[in-house]
Amino acid sequence: MDRYRDLRRRMRKMTPEEYATPEGRKLAAWHDNLFDQKYLRHWWTNFFPVADGVWRSNHPTPARLQRYYDMGIRTILNLRGQERRGHYHEERAICDRLGIEMVDLRLYARRTAKREEYQELIAHLKTLPKPLLIHCKSGADRAGFASAVYQMVMEGRPVAEARKQLGAKFIHFRKTATGVLDHILDLYEEREAEMGFEEWIATVYDRHAIQASFDALPRWKR
Repeated sequence: MDRYRDLRRRMRKMTPEEYATPEGRKLAAWHDNLFDQKYLRHWWTNFFPVADGVWRSNHPTPARLQRYYDMGIRTILNLRGQERRGHYHEERAICDRLGIEMVDLRLYARRTAKREEYQELIAHLKTLPKPLLIHCKSGADRAGFASAVYQMVMEGRPVAEARKQLGAKFIHFRKTATGVLDHILDLYEEREAEMGFEEWIATVYDRHAIQASFDALPRWKR
């Protein structure tokens, strides 16, 4: 248990310089497989198209990053944010080597984000060059929400269609805490006839009120 706790502590504080050493990469590999479920992502990708030139997935492995590069993907939007842990250093190093632009934005699967964070998401979706990959950890919740936002804002799709990006097909389940993302779309849908999603975020969205209304819902009503 002491070694386990020491590994967790070291991974939370890992620097790029430490990751660049053989020992650092070895420790990061142990951490990623034990705590980040990297071993699952060698065969389970959650890789699906969102729109022309846009895909979504879970956190890609090095081999998958090479495949995506070979497909022509040159931009990655990482919704896990910038971190000190091994999985971030690994992805950053490989993207730098391949010439893939990697943009970091931290969103949340189980709670609402700040208005400014969703506005930053929209700004990235509007400006990042395609082909584009959007990913989070599992590719189920944050990537699904961002994909729904892309379809609404960039393609003008109705929320009823875009919300399909949050579904069991992608291992997303709204009756869990991650259902707060569905709840955001539910509340927007009530105003959809009046305004677009981007305007709703800018003028109506209230992070704390939405979280409170979701938390008050019985699980069976989510």
